[in-house]
Amino acid sequence: MSPIPTIPPPHPDPHTPAFALPPLACDTHCHVFGPDAKYPYVADRPYTPPDAPLAKLQWLQERMGIGRAVLVNATPHGRDNLVVTDAIAASGGRYKGVANVDASFSDAEIAKLSAAGIVGCRFTFLARLGGRPDLATFETVVKRIAPHGWHVDLYLPAKELDTFAPVLDTLPITYVIDHIGVVDARLGVEQAAFRALVARYERDPKCWIKLTGAERVSSSGAPYHDVVPFAKRLIEVDPDRLLWGTDWPHPNVPAMPDDGDLVDLIPLYAPDPVVRQKLLVDNPARLFGFPV
Repeated sequence: MSPIPTIPPPHPDPHTPAFALPPLACDTHCHVFGPDAKYPYVADRPYTPPDAPLAKLQWLQERMGIGRAVLVNATPHGRDNLVVTDAIAASGGRYKGVANVDASFSDAEIAKLSAAGIVGCRFTFLARLGGRPDLATFETVVKRIAPHGWHVDLYLPAKELDTFAPVLDTLPITYVIDHIGVVDARLGVEQAAFRALVARYERDPKCWIKLTGAERVSSSGAPYHDVVPFAKRLIEVDPDRLLWGTDWPHPNVPAMPDDGDLVDLIPLYAPDPVVRQKLLVDNPARLFGFPV
């Protein structure tokens, strides 16, 4: 018997977006959950998702016109990355993955994950997902993954950037900040947290940012137009280290989004088709190693 979910399922019928994604457009941040009968959730998970298996993700991608994806293993699956690597294996080269690993993973295990299409690992800095990671573990993992060309994906609020500046400044590898640093849109682009994010992005070429989680950043709600100035500001700084994604199936959001709304934000973020091609195709290919 499957465990009872503690969070809602994704939107059952998102609209087909008005904006047509270009060929090979990449959703750089999405998840697969379960099914629990095949890929069990760990006992100490911070939340229990409803099953959102690969077939549902593929259905969503077909409706949205998404050609590629990066699957980020989320906390309910703990350090078991099979749900991601199996999806990559079934994708015909269309997927890459971001794993959950810790210091117990050997060099051989990291190499095996790399061969299976894993290109990075994730650390969360949110209290509801376990809070700040042990920095000794973080440093050990970074040393192990560096030879494989992986990046670290950081669910790190922008308001915490100054606290972790010494860690980020000395990182020997690329790092990606999720969900526009989960800034609060109602505070505007001049808020201290967003200014810190912009400043870091400007000065550190190792820093990439995901233009994801509009439903987490927005204060006005769908269709999330209050997030547009934040994306445009980052694009003004440098369009070459920005990524777009849905965050499907949207765990722990304040209100479940229609993914069609998230796709339709893209031309508002980037009216220039050359910039859109960078966000959707060129930048993901460069960072994650998709063929061009």
